[in-house]
Amino acid sequence: MQGFTLWFTGLSGSGKTTLSEIIKAEIARRGHYVELLDGDVVRTNLCKGLGFSKEDRDENIRRIGFVCQLLTRNGVVAIAAAISPYEDVRRYNRERIGRYVEVFCKCDLDTLVKRDVKGLYKKAIAGEIKNFTGVSDPYEDPSNPEIVVDSAKEKVEDSAARILRYLEDQGFLPKT
Repeated sequence: MQGFTLWFTGLSGSGKTTLSEIIKAEIARRGHYVELLDGDVVRTNLCKGLGFSKEDRDENIRRIGFVCQLLTRNGVVAIAAAISPYEDVRRYNRERIGRYVEVFCKCDLDTLVKRDVKGLYKKAIAGEIKNFTGVSDPYEDPSNPEIVVDSAKEKVEDSAARILRYLEDQGFLPKT
């Protein structure tokens, strides 16, 4: 099987990690090599020292894209789950990687605030946290993602099934 990158983008709490872990488990169950690059884990290990300026956010996403590119060209399914707020850097990664599928995890702010067990959205809305994506820092919705899931309206199992069906229909995964 050829490698490819499945890139999950969306605001914090929109379901990127949850969905990517389900998809990763299913792809591995099917016998394929698969790696998950979760934005929080990568920021701690590969991108330590980067801040939250636009330049640092872009560099973080470029680094994740570079690792995905290496994995993809070596026959691995690379799954990235990172906010990736800016369209131009997502486009940059798409062009570099080639075999790339973008999943936009859409979710309204009210639902994100309700889900937020750490209270970060409330703090950001109150101005206690600066540069919080989707509140005081921009998030650019993807202009042409291959898949859009609305985690406020869809069950996670239904979204995962739809993503897997898309990957099968487009020839990224063999049909089961």
